[in-house]
Amino acid sequence: QVQLVESGGGLVQAGGSLRLSCAASGRTVWAMGWFRQAPGKEREFVAATRWSGDTYYSDSVKGRFTISRDNAKNSVRLQMDDLKPEDTAVYYCAAGRPTTAQTLELPGGYAYWGQGTQVTVSS
Repeated sequence: QVQLVESGGGLVQAGGSLRLSCAASGRTVWAMGWFRQAPGKEREFVAATRWSGDTYYSDSVKGRFTISRDNAKNSVRLQMDDLKPEDTAVYYCAAGRPTTAQTLELPGGYAYWGQGTQVTVSS
């Protein structure tokens, strides 16, 4: 079993920055990622990274968000810059072993989830 504990998030003005962190305990995980869910919308992929260090981003955050992983600490961070009001959502950390690049971007590719942290960007 893997437990994920998230930290960070909060309220920021458009153009500002926030950093989310997620620490995994229980055992080493192969891939870690971030998803987000806005009210009335489905959970969507934000970014992910594999043990190898490969990173993946959704088109909506590419160039603004950076995901990084510390394998020694079994943790992942999401640096979010140039935030926009449309980035407002609950952000969830995920961990697991998605088998393909496609499943890396799908919630079903992950077995473990954090409790979620709110990110609100005001205009």
